[in-house]
Amino acid sequence: MTVVDTNVFVIDLRYRRDPLYGTNRRFLDRLAAEGSGATTLFNLLELAGILSFNLNDRQVTDLIALFPSRYRVAVLPPVDIAGTLPRLEIGALVARISNRCAFGDAMVIEAAERFAPPGSRFVTWDAEHFKGRTSLEVTKPDRAFRKG
Repeated sequence: MTVVDTNVFVIDLRYRRDPLYGTNRRFLDRLAAEGSGATTLFNLLELAGILSFNLNDRQVTDLIALFPSRYRVAVLPPVDIAGTLPRLEIGALVARISNRCAFGDAMVIEAAERFAPPGSRFVTWDAEHFKGRTSLEVTKPDRAFRKG
C-alpha cells in the first residue's frame, strides 16, 4: 500500500501552476489506476482544514465524504463522519515528537504504521521530514514508481 501525505493532494487541488503539479498529477493518476493508495484520516482532516478557507460547510463535508472515490484511495482508518478519531497512544506520539517530529506528522505516521499493512510506503514531497522517523519506506512522488 502507498500512503500519501497531505501535500500531494494540496498541490493537486490548489496549486495547478506549481512546478511539481505535472509530476504530482501523474503520480496520483498512476496510484488511482493501480488502486493501491491510501491516506490517513489525519491527512484528510488536515486537507479539509487547509481548503476550508475557500469552501462552505457543505463543500467541506462533501470533500471528506467524496475524497476516497475521487482519488481512488482508502482512508486509514475509514471515515465515519459521525464517529470518533482513532485511539493513538500518547506515549507513542510523545516518543515521535521527542525525535524531532511535528505533532501533525507524528499523528499521520502513527496512524499509517498502525493501519497500513506491513511493507507499505509513505509518499510525500517532504520526505526529509519523515526519514528516520518511521518504519515505512519514505519517498517523493517523482520517485515512487521508479524501479530499484
